[in-house]
Amino acid sequence: MLKRVIEISSDSCFLFKERGSMVIQSSDGERREIGRVPLDDIGALVGNAHGLSYTNNLLVALAERGVPFVLCGANHNVAGVLWSTDGHHLQSARIEAQLGVKLPLKKRLWASIIARKLCAQAQLLEIVNCDYNYLVRLAETVKSGDSTNNEALGSRYYWPMLFGHGFLRDRSSDGINSMLNYGYTVLRAAVARAVVAAGLHPSVGLHHSNDSNPFRLVDDLIEPFRSSIDHAVYRLAQLNCTELTKESKKDIAQTLFNDLPGLSGTSPIYVHIQNLAMSLGQVFMGERENLIFPTRFIPQ
Repeated sequence: MLKRVIEISSDSCFLFKERGSMVIQSSDGERREIGRVPLDDIGALVGNAHGLSYTNNLLVALAERGVPFVLCGANHNVAGVLWSTDGHHLQSARIEAQLGVKLPLKKRLWASIIARKLCAQAQLLEIVNCDYNYLVRLAETVKSGDSTNNEALGSRYYWPMLFGHGFLRDRSSDGINSMLNYGYTVLRAAVARAVVAAGLHPSVGLHHSNDSNPFRLVDDLIEPFRSSIDHAVYRLAQLNCTELTKESKKDIAQTLFNDLPGLSGTSPIYVHIQNLAMSLGQVFMGERENLIFPTRFIPQ
C-alpha cells in the first residue's frame, strides 16, 4: 500500500498518538481535534508550522514504523529529520558495506545519477517545447564522478529555459523558488524513508560531502527525481500560481503518486524511489552491478 506524506502547516498544533492513529489538535485556546491519520498509512511527516508540539510516544511510534519526521525552517527548507535506527533486517551489514565502498565505485554510481538527472531535465524541457538537445549531449558525456561538472553546466542552461531568462534558482527567495523548496522537502522525506528502509545510513553519501549535512546520501539519490517537482511547479506557474497555498501544496505533494514507467512496469514515483535505494544497497553488497532507475522521469 502506498503511504501518505502528511504535512502539518497550521500554526499551534499538538500531535499525539491515540489508538494506532496520529491525532492533530489545535493548541490555542480550547483544544479541538483537527484530524487523525492511521499511523500505518503515514509514509513521512513534515512539520512546517510555528508552535508545533508533539508527544514522545508519537515520535517513538513513527520511528518504529520507519517514518521520517521532517522539520522545516525558514522558507520551507529542511532544518532536520528524525528517522528510525532500525530500517532493514540487514541494516548492520549494509551500513558496513556502505562505509567500505571504494572511491571508483562511488564515482561510477554518481555519474549514473547525474546522467539520469540530465535526462530527466531534458525530458521536461521537451514536454514544455524548449530545446533540450544540449542536456541530452551533457547526459551522454558524463564522466566518472562528473569530473567535468556536467551537472552545473546543465543547471545553468535548464533553469532559464524552464522558467524564463530572468529566473535564478535561489533557496532563500519567495515565489517559484519557495514552491520548489517545498516540493523538494516532500521529495526529500520520501527519499529519506526509502534510504532507511533499504538499511542504509543517510549521512554516508556518494558525492555530497558537507560535514554539516546529515543527509548526504538522501541528497545524492534525490537528484534524478527533482524534475518531477519542477514539472509540477511549472504547471502551476502556467496557471499564474506562483505562491504556496493549501491547494498548490497539495498539487505539488501529489507528484509522488504520479506513475512512471520502469523495467518492471509502471509504478508511482514513490515506488521508484524505493527501488533506487534498495538497488543501491544491493550494489554495496555486491549483489548487482547497476542502480535501478525509471525509464522516464516525467509523466507524458
